[in-house]
Amino acid sequence: MKTNRRNFFQTLGVGAAGIGLASVPLSGYSALNNLSTDDDDQQLFIGDDIAIAETQYGKVKGFILRGIHQFRGIPYGADTSGKNRFMPPLPPQLWNGILPTVWWGNTAPQLMDNRYANAYSSFVDHWNYDDVSEDCLKLNIWTPAPDNKKRSVLVWLHGGGYTNGNGIEQDGYDGENLSRKGDIVFVSINHRLGPIGFSDLSAVGGEKYAHSGNVGALDMVAALRWVKDNISNFGGDPANVTIMGQSGGGAKVCILTAMPQAKGLFHKAVPLSGSTIKAMDQDYSRKIGEYILKEAGLTASEVDKLQEMPWKEYILLANKAAQKAATEMGTAGMRGGFAPVADGVNLPKGQFYADPTGLSAVVPMLICTTFHEWGMARTMPEMESITAEKAVEMLKERAGFGGGLGDKAQAVYEAYAKTFPNAKPIEIMTLVSSNRKGAIETANAKTAQTAPVYLAWFGWEPPLFNNRMRAFHCLDICFWFANTDLMLTHTGGGKRPRQLADKMSSALFQFMKTGNPNGGGLPEWKPYSPETGETMVLTDVPELKNDPDRSARQLL
Repeated sequence: MKTNRRNFFQTLGVGAAGIGLASVPLSGYSALNNLSTDDDDQQLFIGDDIAIAETQYGKVKGFILRGIHQFRGIPYGADTSGKNRFMPPLPPQLWNGILPTVWWGNTAPQLMDNRYANAYSSFVDHWNYDDVSEDCLKLNIWTPAPDNKKRSVLVWLHGGGYTNGNGIEQDGYDGENLSRKGDIVFVSINHRLGPIGFSDLSAVGGEKYAHSGNVGALDMVAALRWVKDNISNFGGDPANVTIMGQSGGGAKVCILTAMPQAKGLFHKAVPLSGSTIKAMDQDYSRKIGEYILKEAGLTASEVDKLQEMPWKEYILLANKAAQKAATEMGTAGMRGGFAPVADGVNLPKGQFYADPTGLSAVVPMLICTTFHEWGMARTMPEMESITAEKAVEMLKERAGFGGGLGDKAQAVYEAYAKTFPNAKPIEIMTLVSSNRKGAIETANAKTAQTAPVYLAWFGWEPPLFNNRMRAFHCLDICFWFANTDLMLTHTGGGKRPRQLADKMSSALFQFMKTGNPNGGGLPEWKPYSPETGETMVLTDVPELKNDPDRSARQLL
């Protein structure tokens, strides 16, 4: 019987960690209290009259797994290939009958070569990727029931910068446990990325291509509009939607808060380990468009031919053009040159949140980063024994995604060492590289508006790889989503991570419902202020502190 259950998990795409989920005690999660190691009752239900829901484009059919209804790969937009490439998203075609929505939608076009080349990374993150195509405007839903109950809704925006990823790339993105525990509706989406989603051809293509630099962001707006129009049929409340994302997804959350078209489509915002307070300068993005046309050997009158290229050929060509532009003009602060554009229509040209009564002024925000975002010692044991002198030398050349610190490296290192007196040189180096500067900038900007901002700093460290993983980039996701026993290769599983995850996910539910995370089991969480820097430090024993790294961070 155990073998059959294991096959069920694998068939449903839960992944290797899901196998562990079926064999460990999970009583610590109220979210999972229906599952026990002795329970061999039927877990999966799928059939002709099971998990049927209505959308404005036609009926869909999913399945029920452990009491949660799942709908995978629902179209929210039309195929974006051919004449629709570089164009704002169109609605999907109506369909007759009932559309089976039991598997993930296609991943947005991106370069997949050597995606699994690193064995350790593949083991730890075990990325989930399916077919890649331009017919990628699909979303996934987890809900306790497609009924008339008005549940809080969470819309998840995946990471990968603006270039890679999809809505289910990690098992930690799975919405089943969170949906069950909080009685919420969980939605994840795919949208256009990279050169397919953010090539600004407005300077070479004229009015037809006026929005081409932002079509990937407009896809996200279209998904939110779909949620507003349809989520009540899945038991969700369109008047209580939270948008949440991590890394590039966190930046996407901020982008949506500044888009006029998205106003009123969401009501709370949660950026994790990634944020932004401005979009790409359009002078630069238009120059990249000119480089693309030149690289393709086309004139302005032939720009439509870019819609006819195979998507991989176009991405390679556009990336090459962007690299030439960066070499000859420098960069605009956006890796790869493809990101949402400050065109003055879809996104403002100035700083986000500058107007106290402007867009998203009434939207509360919860921001979180991790202690060691850019950890570097997981597969390099020798890094554990580096000296302070060696760490300073390395920081002179490189600090995370930013450039080196040059002559400031020594002073910055000493400031962080003073703030964290028990940290080893490798930990000081990682803390410097992972500093909260961007999160603080976003929090400070957002506090100019009326809605509160809550700030967190995640420092829990897994007992894996001889304790070298630390609080790395992406680790906190499975805690917010009550998936620590599902994402075993991130946490190790068991009681210790589960206890913190129970508090964090409960705080998230409170924030989704009320705009205030208090009441979920964490200590009193005061709103952030630039003067005091209130920060919830998330470790085995969470604690609210006042800007714990201020003096060190300000040197950056």
